[in-house]
Amino acid sequence: MPAFELPISGPLSGDVSQFIAPWSVFFNPSHSSFSAVTVNLGRSSAPDVEKDVLAEVGSYGKQLGRIGDALAVLIAHFKPDRELSEKEQRAIDALKGMLIDIDDIKTHSGREPGPEK
Repeated sequence: MPAFELPISGPLSGDVSQFIAPWSVFFNPSHSSFSAVTVNLGRSSAPDVEKDVLAEVGSYGKQLGRIGDALAVLIAHFKPDRELSEKEQRAIDALKGMLIDIDDIKTHSGREPGPEK
């Protein structure tokens, strides 16, 4: 699979490797819905289960969004038994910052943000 680098900085920069099969839908009668592009970003030990989860539960973004929302609730109520190390605190702060950035994007897109951060 060839790798290519996008000419920008940020989260999309660097090597990108993905398989795109735009015509696979026409040759696979098991598809129940139409999709012009199939993107495979890695190998799965259970691709049929993963496909069903994506179709019936939600996209990776929706799944990650719900996990992030639940983590925000847990962090808000988190009372550690001991003081966090600097590395642990940086990890919590980085997650909080990311969740705030995601909520900002949701708000600008007219979507409802997650729970308070």
